Amino acid sequence: MRWVAKFLVTVAIIVVSNVGTSVAALADDPPIGIGYEDQGIAVGADKWTVDPSTGKVVPREPGAPNTDPNQYKYELQCHLGGGDFDTPCLARQLECKNGPDGKDGIPVVWLKAPKGIPNPVWTFHSGPTCLFDPKPEDLLPRIAALIQSEFQKLPVAAGTVTAQPSPHTLRGAETNFYADSAEQQFDITILAQKVHVVATPVQYTWNYGDGTTLGPQPSAGGPLPQGRWGEKTRTSHVYTQTGDFQVVLTTHFQGTYSVNNGPPLPIPGQGQFNSLPQTISVWRSVTRNYADDCIRNPQGQGCPGVAPQAP
Repeated sequence: MRWVAKFLVTVAIIVVSNVGTSVAALADDPPIGIGYEDQGIAVGADKWTVDPSTGKVVPREPGAPNTDPNQYKYELQCHLGGGDFDTPCLARQLECKNGPDGKDGIPVVWLKAPKGIPNPVWTFHSGPTCLFDPKPEDLLPRIAALIQSEFQKLPVAAGTVTAQPSPHTLRGAETNFYADSAEQQFDITILAQKVHVVATPVQYTWNYGDGTTLGPQPSAGGPLPQGRWGEKTRTSHVYTQTGDFQVVLTTHFQGTYSVNNGPPLPIPGQGQFNSLPQTISVWRSVTRNYADDCIRNPQGQGCPGVAPQAP
């Protein structure tokens, strides 16, 4: 009960139902009253962004990609609505002590509901988990505004590049390229909160080093048995000049993130990560017809040990 008394006096959580209301206004407005006047706060990674002119968090423009059919919100654990709490639940309430910034947090449960439905029915998703922040009412929108740039800073490995044949190939022939990339997971801290990020490769762009690119497209390609080298594939390329070329793979990753073990939320857009350049040497082949028989004339052109004539 001591935790309840503390937060009844200091915290009022505000439902974000009007996307025209700025987070700055939510943080600055006085509490609605003693206790809780609502059922939680709705959140979504596609609803918020940072206004570059003011630095404030504002609603995101419509059209940001989001494939998650649900919306989410959190409620205080044991909260029954208004100023009422479930007394037996309080006895086993999750302890949220000594967060990443050394401060105590609040125990919450996560709810989900289908997006785009007026007055949806909210159902349990996960929890309880802890939120550690002095302003929990706008914590997730602030993290959502930062997550895309933080995603691009992660040390995501674009994957390895393989060429067939390699490291030498022939001018005018199909050279098969393919990528080996995998899902990757990271644990980072944003605004003193534990954030778990999952990065999944979804598209690939090939820069073949001769001014030609392919993609972005969903195929990573694949290996061919040696007997089929030279066949055209989805990711193969024909070099028309000889020389050494630097091949670079850009892998496009789609990401999700969860805050303090909360529900996974989509990261808007894609993160793009480049592989280290790989050198491919393009040679030319020369074909000559000779009438000499190397048994009768071992010094004939084309015979072993005989230097070829200049083209």
